Amino acid sequence: MSTKFCRDVMLASLGSEPQVITYALDILIAEHPIDEVIIIHTDHPVINRNIDILREEFNQTYPNVVLRPVLITNPNGPVKDFLTQEDLRGLLRTLYIEIRRVRQANRRVHICISGGRKVMAVMAMSVAQLLFGPNDQVWYLITKGWKPGNEQRLHAGESDKTMLLPVPVLRWNEADTLLRTVAELNDPQEVITWYKRLTKKAEEKRKDEFIRHWLTPAELEVTRLACLGFDNATIAAKLGKQEQTVANQLRGVYEKLREWLGFPDYTVDRSILISRFAPYFALNESEV
Repeated sequence: MSTKFCRDVMLASLGSEPQVITYALDILIAEHPIDEVIIIHTDHPVINRNIDILREEFNQTYPNVVLRPVLITNPNGPVKDFLTQEDLRGLLRTLYIEIRRVRQANRRVHICISGGRKVMAVMAMSVAQLLFGPNDQVWYLITKGWKPGNEQRLHAGESDKTMLLPVPVLRWNEADTLLRTVAELNDPQEVITWYKRLTKKAEEKRKDEFIRHWLTPAELEVTRLACLGFDNATIAAKLGKQEQTVANQLRGVYEKLREWLGFPDYTVDRSILISRFAPYFALNESEV
């Protein structure tokens, strides 16, 4: 039985600048349905004070977003800095537990690796390689007009330029093929280019499976014509059916597509069907 996608989660490491969290969230929340922010942090007076600042800001600016600070610990207690192997193991374990929790809840995770110690970004990338699904993303925050140490402003001003750059993650759930290919490539960019081709090929294979195995012959035909741009009346005329029959068959396709997509929290309708499968049918038509 499929599980409905919940809203997205942002996970970020926190250092001496709380702006990193709010700058990144302001950009992400404009395009993604984020309702929880997980902050991974050490036990340090400056960082604890920054958490208090963020709690107050979230209450005022993001009332519908849960802020959940997570303290990094090791067997000896809270981690104050990354000075020993036990500290690093505690960081890795904390990141793994939190990201796995989000993934097991079938939620999409956005990781911002711009805050805190550099080793926190390295460990976050390692865990992302182990646990990420195709819809999860790592981001790196770029700011122009504000620098660490400047007067604390939790949101970008009019003169500031901020952006989130997507960081490619090579997921190890495809490790066999990946390792063989990486061993033969000298340039990391070649690996990334190859990986994009691999994931695109996998997506096309998955679409082909939906069309060929999820749909009845009648549903496949109305789907093909809808994706080629014909309205219900034209489809009905082409197939010698009643227009209501075509509408009913397309409704059945939308329900199957909704399940295939993992029961997303948006409406699955004709526009979603066309956006997903118009290229598929256009390619097939051109090959006929």
